[in-house]
Amino acid sequence: MDRLEKLCIAKGMRMTEQRKVIARVLSIADDHPDVEEIHRRAADIDANISIATVYRTMRLFEESGVVERHDFQDGRARYEEASEQHHDHLIDLRSGDVIEFVSEEIEKLQKRIAEEHGYKLVDHRLELYGVPLDKSDD
Repeated sequence: MDRLEKLCIAKGMRMTEQRKVIARVLSIADDHPDVEEIHRRAADIDANISIATVYRTMRLFEESGVVERHDFQDGRARYEEASEQHHDHLIDLRSGDVIEFVSEEIEKLQKRIAEEHGYKLVDHRLELYGVPLDKSDD
């Protein structure tokens, strides 16, 4: 049983065979797939899974807090398994690749900025957008 499936069961969710397949696809993903890509991967395992089932399941997973939905400004909602460990994202605008990173320096700076404005930081999401450095631009 994959991490995501265990989390869904712990939250009291009924796990159909198709939901199990979709959960497995997300648990083993090392990227941030959109619904169409999740459907493609799930259909490779079970050809009876429809795109509508994937959409419904992703909405259910998101509402239950077991996956996070991201809009990386490419017109597609992308998903990843919810994580206890915070991380931020760097999005390559040329390839669409998403790089996850953690920076203690950024975390401290965000906390300090919130405090300077009289707030306690309780959550945040940081997305950086860039293009690869081109050595010929030097």
